[in-house]
Amino acid sequence: MLNSVKQAFRGPLIIISGPSGSGKSTLVRELLKEKSLPLELAISATTRKIRAGEKDGKDYYFWDKEKFQNEVSNQAFLEWAEVYGNFYGTLKAEVEARRSRGAGVVLEIDVQGAGQIRKSGDVSLSVFIMPPDWSACELRLRARGTETEETIAKRLSSSKNELDRSQEYDFKVVNDDLDKAVASLKLLVNPLFLER
Repeated sequence: MLNSVKQAFRGPLIIISGPSGSGKSTLVRELLKEKSLPLELAISATTRKIRAGEKDGKDYYFWDKEKFQNEVSNQAFLEWAEVYGNFYGTLKAEVEARRSRGAGVVLEIDVQGAGQIRKSGDVSLSVFIMPPDWSACELRLRARGTETEETIAKRLSSSKNELDRSQEYDFKVVNDDLDKAVASLKLLVNPLFLER
C-alpha cells in the first residue's frame, strides 16, 4: 500500500499594481475582507513619513534610510525601489512566513517592484488596476489632502509611465465602480485556492 502524503498548500503570491489615484489600496482593503479567501497583505518597509491614521507595523514598517539600506545590503528584500524620493520594499521573511501557512499573499506594489518579482517566476497572479479615466487619478490624489502640488505633479507624471507598463500584467481591472472592481478581483483570485 502506498502512503500518499499531501504536501502542505503553499499560498499564492498575488501582485496588485496601479498608478497613484487608481484606487488600488481601497480595492485591496475590500478584497482582504473576503472571509472565504485566506488572503493577507504583506506589510512593506518604507522610508516615507507616516501619514495620519497609519500605524507602524500595520500599514508599513516605517524605517529610516540607514536601516533600509542595511537591509538591502543583507538581501532581506524580495523587491525594493525608490519611489518619489522614498524607499519601499517587500521583506522576504514577511512573504514566506505567510505563504508557508497557506495564506495567499497580496503585494500592493509599483511596476518597478512587480517587474523584479516577476523575474523570479514565483508570481501566481498579477493585476493592474486601471483608473476609469485620467482625471479620476488627479481627483483622487487631491481628495487625499496629503500631497503637495509638486508631489501630485510627480505622481501624475509617473502614472503615465505606469499605465504604459500595464500590458506586463496578467489582467487589468478598471476601477470605475468599487463593487464591480472588487467582484472582478475575487473572480481572478478564487481559482488560486482550488488546490487546497
